[in-house]
Amino acid sequence: MMNINKYASTTRFITRFLHKRNFHALPISNQFVIKPEIKAAIQNQGPVVALESTIISHGMPYPQNVETAKTVETIIRNQGAIPATIALLDGRIHIGLTDQELEYLGKIGRKAQKTSRRDLAMVLSQKKTGATTVASTMFLARAAGIPIFVTGGIGGVHRGAEQTFDISADLIELGKTPVAVICGGVKSILDIQKTLEYLETQGVTVTTLDKQSKRFPSFYTPDSGIDSPYYLENTLDAAKSILANHQLGLNSGMVFAVPIPKEAAADAASIQTAIEHAISEARANNITGKEETPFLLKRIAELTQGESLVANIELVKNNARIGGQIAVHLSQLKK
Repeated sequence: MMNINKYASTTRFITRFLHKRNFHALPISNQFVIKPEIKAAIQNQGPVVALESTIISHGMPYPQNVETAKTVETIIRNQGAIPATIALLDGRIHIGLTDQELEYLGKIGRKAQKTSRRDLAMVLSQKKTGATTVASTMFLARAAGIPIFVTGGIGGVHRGAEQTFDISADLIELGKTPVAVICGGVKSILDIQKTLEYLETQGVTVTTLDKQSKRFPSFYTPDSGIDSPYYLENTLDAAKSILANHQLGLNSGMVFAVPIPKEAAADAASIQTAIEHAISEARANNITGKEETPFLLKRIAELTQGESLVANIELVKNNARIGGQIAVHLSQLKK
């Protein structure tokens, strides 16, 4: 029989070990500009939700991009959390943008440099305007101490990657940065099955968050035809799993895929036809790398006469609502 005192001592050690490995901010430089309300919330373990800026500059046209960005921030506030849109402006990393900064970013659009992790040092040192991707937003949110991030859809393994080796840096970041990403799944233009396999290899927990389905969503539509590795029915359970990830010190991200509401979903057949057509155009015009995804999203919106754009906007709003709720639950659990 195990000695009671020895068991109690071991339990206390494990508890202290897990507590020390909880989520915390990384040392950051004076190049970070953090809005006061966000800084105060982080210091008090309050609910903060990170937001990327590439979705503003490259994901949607003006003025829908700015309108959506402001609406998303309002939705997060309505859940009781604080939004923190991240971008690089004038040689500094901004955690939280003013309305004027959102407007500026939306108006210049693709003149802003699409900034992934590999681009951060160059964009910062050259004092360019940088719009953060999923990968760089995760990295910067982690540095600032923000554990929750809401976006539209994550990047992944591109179709034909067995020849091109085109795999998004988002997946690598998810494997080494403990930030939970609330999204509408993997962008439909990608190879969803291969992306899920790659995430498994990276040790990333992937969960569908929905009361009705165990299927992994397909961005514009709620069902990709692929079963999700895990599924949860409510945001409290999602927050509990994030806390467990932090306590274990897994140092890997988590993906919570939220199906787009059925009433907002695009027609699956027309979307698939548009995707295949857009990919063929991209191949014919040798559009690859970081330019491919913005081209495809724009072309699909044109081919579907705006249907895909409407779906994109609605799914981001829905993700913001869910992400805000998770952030509030996580904050309460920590306190």
